[in-house]
Amino acid sequence: MQPWDDGTPGVLVLPSGRRVRGRGLRRPLPPGPSPELGVYLLGRPPPALPWESRWVRWPDFRLPADAGDLRTALTEAWERSATGRVEIACGGGTGRTGTALACLAVLDGVRPEDAVAFVRRGYRARAVETLGQARLVAAFLP
Repeated sequence: MQPWDDGTPGVLVLPSGRRVRGRGLRRPLPPGPSPELGVYLLGRPPPALPWESRWVRWPDFRLPADAGDLRTALTEAWERSATGRVEIACGGGTGRTGTALACLAVLDGVRPEDAVAFVRRGYRARAVETLGQARLVAAFLP
């Protein structure tokens, strides 16, 4: 298993040095190696993929249907990102993906109140699209 290379599009580098790729599923799969684990934040299950995946039921512009499912999936993603390629994705790659990346940053040691800004600087300027998503991150504890 190999983590994402430096400069891979969509990759957020966490303070520990772990790398996680965020992306939007409505866009073509980026070139390069495939993820080893994908966490997909969608209202419906994703199509079958050739790599291991987890689905968290999370309708667009809302919050996850089960916060425990989100925590379980993100904890596994954070652990696996130490040695492998993990991606987090939703339809557009901004709101739900940005929120999940911010939660991963909290797991990695970023203070919850700083995590949204951290992800907006390192991943996408508009990441975390709703007040509810920002509140989810602020309440997310390691």
